[in-house]
This record gives sequence, structure tokens and C-alpha cells, in this order.
Amino acid sequence: MSNEPEIRKGLAGVVADYTAVSKVVPETNSLTYRGYPVQELAANCTFEEVAYLLWHGDLPDAGQLRKFNEEGRRLRELDQGLIELIDALPTTCHPMDVLRTAVSYLGTKDPEPFTTDSAHISRIGLHLMAQLPTAVAYDARRRKNQEFIAPNLDIGFAENFLTMVFGDGEGSPATNEKDIRAFEKSLILYAEHSFNASTFTARVITSTMSDTYSAITGAIGALKGPLHGGANEFVMHTMLDIDDPAKAAEWVNNALDNKQKLMGFGHRVYKRGDSRVPTMEEAFRELAQRHDGEKWVQMYDTMAETMDGRTGIKPNLDFPSGPAYHLLGFDVEFFTPLFVLARVTGWTAHIVEQYESNALIRPLSAYNGEEQRSVPQR
Repeated sequence: MSNEPEIRKGLAGVVADYTAVSKVVPETNSLTYRGYPVQELAANCTFEEVAYLLWHGDLPDAGQLRKFNEEGRRLRELDQGLIELIDALPTTCHPMDVLRTAVSYLGTKDPEPFTTDSAHISRIGLHLMAQLPTAVAYDARRRKNQEFIAPNLDIGFAENFLTMVFGDGEGSPATNEKDIRAFEKSLILYAEHSFNASTFTARVITSTMSDTYSAITGAIGALKGPLHGGANEFVMHTMLDIDDPAKAAEWVNNALDNKQKLMGFGHRVYKRGDSRVPTMEEAFRELAQRHDGEKWVQMYDTMAETMDGRTGIKPNLDFPSGPAYHLLGFDVEFFTPLFVLARVTGWTAHIVEQYESNALIRPLSAYNGEEQRSVPQR
């Protein structure tokens, strides 16, 4: 019998802990937040309601939602120090670097950053949920030498963010209720997904009894990678490179023949396709009808059909969200920061959960290097 340990590369199949935040139900292949199917949440709820659900365990009643919205909206305005810090960062850096730096800055302003109190951590989450959209919008506009649009404290999360980025003039998605809802659905779908790489990073950092801001900063770093949150950017870069739907099948076949990884396809958790895709795909198709995006729909369909025919691998959420964000008018490098604006809610819920039943996360490794040896005498 071999004494070799079983290695699970990438911790595939390893159950690290319990969570009550979200689950993929095998029988229905459905992602649920606190028991609610995400497609139903996207169809019937605002992003604020879903954030409340993730942090408090159930959907808010009218009074709870009103109070939650009032508290969050009051926190939207940036202080001058953060504005000056963003201005000091080069416009050549990735927007995720700006976002990561903004979270670190906000951590320095909290007089009690090392709290393990669940209510305080939830307030930190609400503060980040309110501030980060303003920081992202400010960064997006400064890169184009556009004037900053201050947050509106009287409108919802999705509409306010679209207004800060695009203004409220003719043609802005902030003036189209269907565009606002399409964007809001994407936020709800991206808000939480159990022990994904960035969430697990946040929980690892939290398990050391570090502070919430450090955990969120680490999670942003994990999300930036193209094998995680950065995939939606790579999806759109690929589509822009292909440019012509008539060339899409050939591009996919060539990529597969050359053993290249195609971003936006496959998922370790889902065995029958990502359950979030139908909701986002519907939103993408509707956006394409309103914004002359038939080209991207044709490319989407051809790439998905070719990939499925060759490999049986189906799209994940990043595949429809990439072109959807493009049709809304976002620059490609800002796609992953949009992911952060949503996922900060799920990260915060997991940080609370980790603190409430904490154990240091410290896996073992199997050594396969040189055996012990002596340093040569000189």
C-alpha cells in the first residue's frame, strides 16, 4: 500500500467548511442565496434586497428595506482624501488596482478595523457597497477627462451607478429602465457563489483574525485573475478580436486545436451548465435588440454552439455578461470592477460567517523537492 498522500490540485472536491450563504442544488442545478433561487431573485428583487438577504439571512420587509437604503445612500459620497488618492494613481494601471487601493484607504479611516463583531462587519460591507461604485465611476470618468458626477442619494444602487458613469443625457443606460434592470440582474447574479477563489481568499485571510478590509483587498486580488473574475474581460476581448460572426466558429476550432483555454466556458461546480446563464443571456439578448447588437448575439451563438459540439462544455456567467456590459457602454477593463461591486456583498457575508465559527485555514502540502542535505564546507 502506498503511503503517498492524495493530492487534490486546486483543492478540487475538497469540502473545507460549512456555509449557509449559498448553495448549488444538484437536483435542480440551481444556485440559491439563503435558499432562494438566484433566477427568482434576479427576476423579482432589487440588488439592495439581495445584499440585505446575504447579510441578514432573509429578504427585508418594506420598513427594513427603507432603512437599509437610507443608511447606504448616505454613505455614497467620497471624502477628499480618497479622491486625491485616485487622482494620484496612473490612468495606465488596471481599474482593479485602483479599486484594491481604495479599499485599503478606507480601511485606514475605520477607527475599529479589527472588529469581529458581525453587525460592525455588515456595516463595513454597507460602507464598501456604497463607496466603491462612486470610486469606480470617478475612475472611469477621470480616464476620459470627464467631469465627476456626484452620487444621487435619492435613487437605487444600479441607476445611481449608471448615472455616475454615463450621466443622464439622451442615450444613457441610466435613463432606460430596461437597461437599468439588465445591469441590476447582472449584479444579483454576480453577488455570491459559495467558496469560489476570491471568497475563499477572503475567508483564509479572515481565519488569521485579520481585518475585513484586508480580506476584501485580498479577494479583489484573487478576482482580478482571468481564471476568475477577469474572465468577463477576456470574453469581450476575444469577441472584439474576432469581430466578424462568420469567423467565430473557425476561431473556436483553432483555439481548441491548439489547446488554448477559452474564457467564459465551463465551471467546476456546475455539471449541467451554469444555472445563472439563462437569466443573463436573456438580458443580453434584450440589450442587443435595443442597442444594435445583433452582431454580438450571432457571435455568442456560434461560439457557444461550436464549443458545445466539440467539447460538450457550455458557457458560464462571464460569457453573456461580457457582451452585455459592452452594449451598456462600459470599457472592457471595467468589467471586473463591476463584478467587485456585486461580490463585495457575498464576501462580507462569508467574512461574518468565518468569524462566527473560526478555525485557521492552513492546509498541508506534499513535499517533492530535494531530500535534506548539508551545506558544502568552505
